Amino acid sequence: MTDVLFEKRADGVALITLNRPDSLNAMSDELVVLLGEYLEECERDRAVRCVALTGAGRGFCAGGDVRGMQSRNEQSGEAGQERSNPVTVLDRLTAGLRRSHDATTLRLHTMAKPTVALVNGVAVGAGLSLCLGADIRIVSERARFGTAFRNVGLSGDFGGTYLLPRLVGMGRAREMYFTAEIIDAAKALEIGLVNRVVAHDELLTRGLEFCAKLASGPTAAFGRMKENLNFGETATLDALLDQEALLMRISGLSADSREAVRAFMEKREPEFQGI
Repeated sequence: MTDVLFEKRADGVALITLNRPDSLNAMSDELVVLLGEYLEECERDRAVRCVALTGAGRGFCAGGDVRGMQSRNEQSGEAGQERSNPVTVLDRLTAGLRRSHDATTLRLHTMAKPTVALVNGVAVGAGLSLCLGADIRIVSERARFGTAFRNVGLSGDFGGTYLLPRLVGMGRAREMYFTAEIIDAAKALEIGLVNRVVAHDELLTRGLEFCAKLASGPTAAFGRMKENLNFGETATLDALLDQEALLMRISGLSADSREAVRAFMEKREPEFQGI
């Protein structure tokens, strides 16, 4: 059984399902590698116009695989006992983790098409970070969220310390990291952590309907919107206005924009091609 399922749907939505239900989809090495590969394929394939990420079984993702952590700790200890430079060992381990971050959270956050997390259950630790990397979070009423890193003496990874404060504020983000408090779907909606809460049995149906609607839209323009929004997180207003002006002119020359103007004049719905 593969750790990640991948389906390209006829409506332009790619559905990626984390598939280790017995461990609440904890992030094995294979899962992280496959997720990164499928996200890269989604980014390259113009037929994919929206990406949906969900989990199999009762959970979205329970974060790191603790059994795998134990094995890696033992290997790290053995490596540290060798005559090799311990700084070199640390650099190698750090570089591997950074590649995993780039292939998953960073790609979800920056690819030039909408990404949606459909959170069916628990999303904690790196699992929380993953769902924060998506543009939009639609969650089951049974969803639960927490940082969890303090429980295993870790500081956090997969971008959570960047993304969480931007959604819920720095004070609440610090509290969530320091306490590892678990919050339910209603609380997550209240504090702005998620976008929508739906009935558990309707999550996949309603979530994929939402994704299909995005996929039928001007996805190239969505990509430029993401570029503006991501740039604006660290830019000055003056710099952002330059960026907006450039991308607005590029968008205005696009086939989708021209089609939208024609459709408006002809009093019909536009048919966007994502170009």
